[in-house]
Amino acid sequence: MNKIVTSGKTIEEAVRQGLAKLGTTEDKVAVNVLEQPSKGFLGLIGVKEAKVELTLLEETPSEPLQGSRSNDTVPVTYKEGVVSDGRDPYEEAASFVRDVGENMGLQVNVEVQHKKDNTVLNISGNDLGLLIGRRGQTLDALQYLANIIANRYSDSFVRIVLDAENFRERRRKTLEDLAVRLAGRVIRTRKELALEPMSPQERKVIHSKLQDHPEVKTYSKGEEPNRRVVIALKQSK
Repeated sequence: MNKIVTSGKTIEEAVRQGLAKLGTTEDKVAVNVLEQPSKGFLGLIGVKEAKVELTLLEETPSEPLQGSRSNDTVPVTYKEGVVSDGRDPYEEAASFVRDVGENMGLQVNVEVQHKKDNTVLNISGNDLGLLIGRRGQTLDALQYLANIIANRYSDSFVRIVLDAENFRERRRKTLEDLAVRLAGRVIRTRKELALEPMSPQERKVIHSKLQDHPEVKTYSKGEEPNRRVVIALKQSK
C-alpha cells in the first residue's frame, strides 16, 4: 500500500493518522490536501473534517551522504484555515451553501452569476423559506458566511450576494413601497416616524427611495443591530 486517504478534525490530525497506518514518517510521503476542515454553518451544522491523501515517495537508487539531505525531499508544511490553492472561491462558497441546505434537509441548486460589481449565487429549490428566514435574516447570515468562505480561497477581495427565488428584488420593492407609504403618513400627521431596526442594506433602500422627496427627509439613529431609519418632515423655508 503506497497511497492512503485519511480524515481528521485538522489537517495535522489527518496526516498523523495516515502516517500511523502507513507505518512511516513525514519526510517519506507527499501530502495532498483534498478537503479543508470546516466548522459548518454557525458552528452547529455541516461540520466537515479535513481529508488528506498521503503517497509514499519512491526511494532513490543511492542514499544521500550521511549528514546531508536529499534535495528531492521537501518538508511537509500546512496552513490551516486560509488557503489559495487554485480552487474557485465562488464554487467553494456555492458548495458551502449546498451543504447548509442539505443539512437542513433541503435539496437546493446554486447558480453562480458574475456581474459587474459582484457575483450573485442564486439558490433554487423547494421550501426555500427556511433558507431565507424572517425578512431575509437567515439569507443574510448565509451571505456573510459565504463571503468568508470565498475570501479564504481568493488572493484578492471578492463580494458575493446570496439570493433565493428573487428575494432580494422582492424585498427591495417591498421596502420602497413601505417608504412611500410611511412618508405619506408623516406628511398627514406632521410627526416624524421611526421604522423598525433594519440591516445597513435595507436602510440604504429607504434612504435612496426618499432622498429626492420634496417634503420629507430621512436619517438613521441607534446602534447596530438596533439601528433604524427615521422619516421626518423637511423644515419649511
